Amino acid sequence: YGPKIDIDVRDAIGRKWQLSTIQLDFNLPERFGLEYIATDNARKRPIMLHRALFGSIERFFGVLLEHYGGAFPTWLAPIQVRVLPVATAHEQYAAQVAETLGKLGYRVDQLVADEQLGKRIRASKLERVPYVLVVGDDDLANSTVGVNPRGGEVRRDVLLTDFVKQISQDVGETANA
Repeated sequence: YGPKIDIDVRDAIGRKWQLSTIQLDFNLPERFGLEYIATDNARKRPIMLHRALFGSIERFFGVLLEHYGGAFPTWLAPIQVRVLPVATAHEQYAAQVAETLGKLGYRVDQLVADEQLGKRIRASKLERVPYVLVVGDDDLANSTVGVNPRGGEVRRDVLLTDFVKQISQDVGETANA
């Protein structure tokens, strides 16, 4: 092998992680008997270049998880929105909301009303879902949602179109920053 450069980064709590690496390899081209014809028609041995811009994918995601503490930005979160019906009577409307958001390209899921609402909200917060939407009687009647953003203030009676503008702005600003 030959010279090697490693790039280390620090995570949110100051630990160093090796991510990128680039290395010259004089050994493998010789072992494989690799040659090329140079411009002067002479046979030459190539130099192999090994590189990993983000290290292994596992290490890269490990650093991301550590950095964000599992609370990924909305654009990167596996589930961007979770829709919670207050009761079973609201499940159909919750499914419509989830379907509408899904068709717009957002990663959405829905939890059925098989547990108390507070438990489902808490579970969603522990999973660090960026937006939890709660739908009940008023929302069903007015085509609105209750918006419970991660780390933000809960808002009730938000028109679905207004929420779409909010998440669109959130995803767009963060992804392009």
